[in-house]
Amino acid sequence: MKDKLIVRHIKKCNPKGMEMLIDNYSGLLTSVVKAHISPLSQYEEECVSDVLFQIWEKIDSFNIKENSFKNWICAIAKYKAIDYKRKYISKVNTEIDNNTPFIDENLVRLEIKEEIDEILSILNDNDKELFTRYYLNDEKLEEIATDSDTNVTNLHSRLSRGRKKIRKNILK
Repeated sequence: MKDKLIVRHIKKCNPKGMEMLIDNYSGLLTSVVKAHISPLSQYEEECVSDVLFQIWEKIDSFNIKENSFKNWICAIAKYKAIDYKRKYISKVNTEIDNNTPFIDENLVRLEIKEEIDEILSILNDNDKELFTRYYLNDEKLEEIATDSDTNVTNLHSRLSRGRKKIRKNILK
């Protein structure tokens, strides 16, 4: 019930919704970001702020029939943290000076790729490709549906089932 109220307030652009979101889920969002952004803890707070902003901006794409609000915001936090890791990697070469310890760019890229591969390992090849195209490459479902001769509803179902599999596997 609380989630529906939060969503309703945010969809109406009422700041009360964001206050409720922060009160109820700031700890969860912070822990998700922290888990996926490490060892780059200096970007944690900025990333959480971006997560909150993205929730505000993308609230119209949330559909309670497809996913729970809690899982939806956690997915946003996770992928925003991964984006921050990527962003940091691209800045590594410009930020390195004599006082900063060197971070191997390839090692961090490899670490991210291994995390993603591990998460997607329980999915079949078609679903891995779907998740990669939709979540990592930010392709539109309409475009993916056209390329794979299917419809958007089918893709939503596959994404939902895949998220459930991943969630179940992670919670083991």
